[in-house]
Order: sequence, then structure tokens, then C-alpha cells
Amino acid sequence: MHYFTAKFKIRQPISIRDEVYKHLKREIIDNKIPSDVILVETHLAEEIGVSRTPVREALHFLQKEGLLEALPKTGYRVRQIAWQEVEEVVEIRKEVESLATRWAAERIKPEELEFIRTNLSQSQIAIEEGNLERFPELDAQFHETVARASRSGRLINLIQGLRSDMLRYRLRSLHLKETASLALAGHQSIFECIEKRNLTGIRSAVHKHLEDAKENIRIHAFQRE
Repeated sequence: MHYFTAKFKIRQPISIRDEVYKHLKREIIDNKIPSDVILVETHLAEEIGVSRTPVREALHFLQKEGLLEALPKTGYRVRQIAWQEVEEVVEIRKEVESLATRWAAERIKPEELEFIRTNLSQSQIAIEEGNLERFPELDAQFHETVARASRSGRLINLIQGLRSDMLRYRLRSLHLKETASLALAGHQSIFECIEKRNLTGIRSAVHKHLEDAKENIRIHAFQRE
């Protein structure tokens, strides 16, 4: 049996639980924790150099988010999701992100519009230069900026949680030029609707973008099913 090794230390005793939570969540989303390794509270606490309580709380939060599953008397492991769950998440994201994008079109600030323009330009350059390692970060920036422009804390939290469910599988294809180009085209269509305040076009643009993402996940992460 293999146990997960944290490989990081917390140097400031501020929000220890949050630091542990953020680190583990990023490792899960980035597919750096294999599904066959076990995350054990005592081992993690010892390696990180903190008490067991913040580690226990961080693991519990990750379980509640659906990123981890508890193993009786053993620890936790990364939860794998079924294709049916991917389909459910996409359908929910369509409605939630359509609303968030519509509100963003009504409430977005000029500096946020400029930030998105820069993001799209940098994304295009990254694709043209073959710097695809950077594209997932730019992809996340785009979606986070649009969500925050909605000025709805509830929608932002919903979107972040739903994106985490898919991102582990999405990252497997975002490093491919064809997939990145398709994602960028989706971002550009959504941005044009926001910029022109085309509220009727937002829904179709968001839906197409998420359908494209779902198809890429199916091809690259569930092709054996």
C-alpha cells in the first residue's frame, strides 16, 4: 500500500487549515495525487509539521467537496467520478454560468473587460508559440474573472466548486493545441457577448463552450468506457 507524501512545509502559523486545504486541493486538481495512494491524517501532519487538527479539518472539507473519499480505518483517497456525474455537472454549469455571465455583462467594470482582452491575447500567443503549459492557468483566469464580474458571491462559490469537479479531467486535454484552440474560441464568443451586452447570445455561447469541454473530457479521460 502506498501513502501520499505532502512534500511541503508551512512556515507561518496563520490559517494553517486553509493552507493545508489549498495545497491538497491544488495537488488533486493538478492530478499530482494518484488515486491508489492513501492520505493519512497522522502522516500528513507529521510531514507538514503541524498538529493533526488542521489536517483533519482540511481532509474533511475536501471530502465534503467530493474530491476525496474516506476509507474505513485507513484514511482518504482521491475520488474518481463517473461519466454520468460529468454530464450532471455540465448541465448544472450551463445554467449557473449562463446566469453568472449574464449578470457579468450587466455589471462588469472597464478594467475587467480590459483584463479579459489581455487574457485572450495571451492565450492566443501561448497557443501559437506552443506554450500550452500556461494555457490551463489562463483558462482559469478567464472563468474566474467572468464569475467575479457577476458580483454574486453565491454564484462564484458554486462555479468554483463545479469547476473543481471537472478540472482534474479537463487538464488532461487542455495541454493539447486543438483543445486549447477550441476553448479559446469559446472564451472569445462569450467575451463578445459580454462586451456587446448580448444577453440572448450568452446562453448559447456558454452552452456550446461547456459541451465542447464535456466532449474533450469524454475523449481524453473516459475513452475506455
